[in-house]
Amino acid sequence: MFRFLEHNKHDQAEHAAKKTRAAWFGQITDLFKSGSLGPELWEMLEELLIASDVGIGPSQAILERLKRRVRQERISDSKEAVELLKQELVSTLTLKPESNLATEDTTTVILMIGSNGVGKTTSIAKLTQLYVDSGKHVILGAADTFRAAAIEQLQVWGGRIGVDVVAHQSGSDPSAVAFDTIQAARNRQADVVIIDTAGRLHSKTNLMEEMKKIQRVVSKQNWDIKQQTILAMDATTGQNGLIQARRFSETVNCTGVFLSKLDGTAKGGVVVAIVDELKLPVLYIGTGEQLEDIAPFDPKEFVDALFASPHMC
Repeated sequence: MFRFLEHNKHDQAEHAAKKTRAAWFGQITDLFKSGSLGPELWEMLEELLIASDVGIGPSQAILERLKRRVRQERISDSKEAVELLKQELVSTLTLKPESNLATEDTTTVILMIGSNGVGKTTSIAKLTQLYVDSGKHVILGAADTFRAAAIEQLQVWGGRIGVDVVAHQSGSDPSAVAFDTIQAARNRQADVVIIDTAGRLHSKTNLMEEMKKIQRVVSKQNWDIKQQTILAMDATTGQNGLIQARRFSETVNCTGVFLSKLDGTAKGGVVVAIVDELKLPVLYIGTGEQLEDIAPFDPKEFVDALFASPHMC
């Protein structure tokens, strides 16, 4: 799956990590070069991790594991200590997804959820292009029926990519849109269904209840489908974005995270905070404004990019 991405996966990770590497992780590498593995170094390392938006809790946990390994393995060489840090970061970021998306014979139905303004609809377009380029037949559902121009925005993307978009009138029942989209997918033998959902509803409707209702509509289909729910997040919102994302993940059963605009922040350490706090794997990252600026997230590739030497980038 996605073989066409293999050649540029490393480049995508490098681009996504560029600002964070320049602002913080370059300093971490220099820190290990500057002195012995003593209390002052550990204190400064913690400060740098927190400053990169890794978060206080995850930073302290990673630091404690690192210090323990340094003692147990009797590490004194700074290069070896950096490698141990990289291993701890990769370990923290590695959560196994429930299943690979759209790799099975069954139709995959993806609900894209998330707050308004996180780039949810654009992320859907990128994911759609990814599947289309991989030879999948994709249908989109415009179930964000209350946000002004949301339906039209998805229809524009669908027309540009060349996929069908199932839509009702503005203000209609989102669950009805989801139902009709899935029925259309069944009739047209689609491989992948991606349904846009609301990030905010009018005041008389409870957003989380609406999300759960859509999930129930999908789960009650009497044919063989694989249901996924992906939480869209904006990397540039950092720790603040986690507050909104937590509400979704606590209420709706999520599969993983699509992290948009990772290339636009110097605090890419938030990836660690997302995985640690939400207990969800990051599945995809957005690395630019174009449709092709998307990559399946690889923890090792990303961590290697964070610590890459400037001349290698």
